[in-house]
Amino acid sequence: MEKIKILAAESLGVRALCCLVEKDEQKILIDPGISLGYTRHGLLPHPIQIAVDEIIRENIIKELKEATDIVISHFHGDHIPFKEANVYQIKQDQVKEYLKDIKIWAKSAESESHKFQERAWDLKFNSTHFIEAEGRSSGALSFTQPVFHGEKDSFLGEVMMTKVKLKDKVFVHASDIQFFYRPTIKKLIELQPDLVIASGPPLYLSHVDSKMALKAAENILLLSSEVETLIVDHHLLRSEVGLTYLRELNDKSQNQIISAADFMGIKPCLLEARREELYDKFPVPEDWHQDYEAGLVGTADYLLQAREKLLNFEELFQYFKA
Repeated sequence: MEKIKILAAESLGVRALCCLVEKDEQKILIDPGISLGYTRHGLLPHPIQIAVDEIIRENIIKELKEATDIVISHFHGDHIPFKEANVYQIKQDQVKEYLKDIKIWAKSAESESHKFQERAWDLKFNSTHFIEAEGRSSGALSFTQPVFHGEKDSFLGEVMMTKVKLKDKVFVHASDIQFFYRPTIKKLIELQPDLVIASGPPLYLSHVDSKMALKAAENILLLSSEVETLIVDHHLLRSEVGLTYLRELNDKSQNQIISAADFMGIKPCLLEARREELYDKFPVPEDWHQDYEAGLVGTADYLLQAREKLLNFEELFQYFKA
C-alpha cells in the first residue's frame, strides 16, 4: 500500500509542513513539528487556533509512535519536536520514548547556530538510529545536499529536500525553499518528481516586495511545468493574499498548483490569516492565555463555536477527526 497524507500545514490551520508517506512496510514521517505564530497583529494565538493545534499535535504524535522513519529537513521549531518548545509546539519529552528505535534521517547541524546544534544533539541522544542524511540514499529514500531556506545566503540557514520513490510516482518534500532562488528549483527538477510539496514565499512579511513575489511566481510556474501536481503552502498561506496568489498561479499553469488542504480534498482554512477576525467574532478574556498555560481553562467551548459559526471549519474538524 502507498499513501501520502498531509498532517499539518497553514491551509490546515497551523504552521507546519508535516507529511506521512506510506510505502509497503515503511511509514515515513517528514518534519513532525508544529507551531502557531506566537503573535500576529499584536495578538496571541486565538483559542480556536489552539484547539486545532491540540488535535493536530495528537495526530502527529500518534503517527510518530507508529513510524519506521522520521525525516528532519531542518531544525526550526515548526518542523521538529524539541526540548524548549512552547505550549503550542511538540516538546521532545512528549515523544522521546518513541524516538529510540525509529530511524531519524536529519540534515546535518554542523553549520547551524548553537541553538540548532543543541536540538540536533538532543534528537541524536534519544535515538539509536540517528543518521546525517544529506546526499545519502537508502531504498526508496534519498536526500539532497542543503539548499537555501528562501533567498540566497538566507540568515535562516539551509534545508534538506527529501525524495521518496513510490511505485508509479516520485514524491519530493521541499520544505522551506520559498521559491526565491532559481538554482534550488533547477536542483528540484533534476530529482524528476511527479508530486512536490514546498513552502511558498512569505508574502505576509513586509520585506517581501512585488519584485520578490514575481520572482517566486516565475519559479513556481517553472517547477509546475515539470510536475503533475505542485503543492505550495506553509509560509505562503499565512495570509489571504497568499491564497489569491496561489489560485492565480494555478490558472496560469497547465498542471496543478494547489494547497495542502486542496490536495487532501477539503477547503483551505487559513486560521492564522484570520486571527483578527477570530478575536472579533469570538472574544477572548484578557487572562485566558495565562490561565491556559496554567491548565485552568481549555478550548472546548471555542471549538464548539467554531464548528457552528466559522466558514470551512467543520470540514477541517472532520478531516482531522477522520
